[in-house]
Amino acid sequence: MRKLVYLIAMTIDGYISSAPTDNPDFYFVEGPQASDLLEEFPDMIPTHVRPLIGMAPETPNRRFDTVLMGRNTYEIAARSGITSPYSHLRQIVISGTFDDEDHPEVEVWNKNVRERVQQLKREDGADIWLCGGSSLATALVEDIDEMILKISPVVLGSGVPLFDDRVGPRHLTLTDHRVYDNGFALVRYQQS
Repeated sequence: MRKLVYLIAMTIDGYISSAPTDNPDFYFVEGPQASDLLEEFPDMIPTHVRPLIGMAPETPNRRFDTVLMGRNTYEIAARSGITSPYSHLRQIVISGTFDDEDHPEVEVWNKNVRERVQQLKREDGADIWLCGGSSLATALVEDIDEMILKISPVVLGSGVPLFDDRVGPRHLTLTDHRVYDNGFALVRYQQS
């Protein structure tokens, strides 16, 4: 069965973006971790960014063939006119306010999301990347098989948390971690 993988950048105090702007500009994108991330997760590089870093747009997917995004995550790119940020993946946006007709470049799901994700996991294919955000991750917490946290040594003090307060205590098993000289850490967990 395919895995649902919450692969996300976060700060050391547990935020995935600043509020209310959802600005991710404080994350480390350069440094010793960059080549490792690019090698292991080329799928997470937005299609329009690939040529800018010398990556061919048609670079094959390595881990994922589908990306799930909440509306706020999708709108970060859409505000800049990028309506198909991951055209190399099947793009699914979870939103109760979007209509399919208004966003033809992506699939829009607004009903029975958990059931549809469970069905998606049973289909043939590569793993499914849960890209963000907090509300979507909270709604799907029972279905997340693996969490891969890209932790930047930054403190925000407030913002959008990794999960919202509806999750409650959960026990995870550490499966791997790498810490880089610049303080960046890549940490992997599985649900216990």
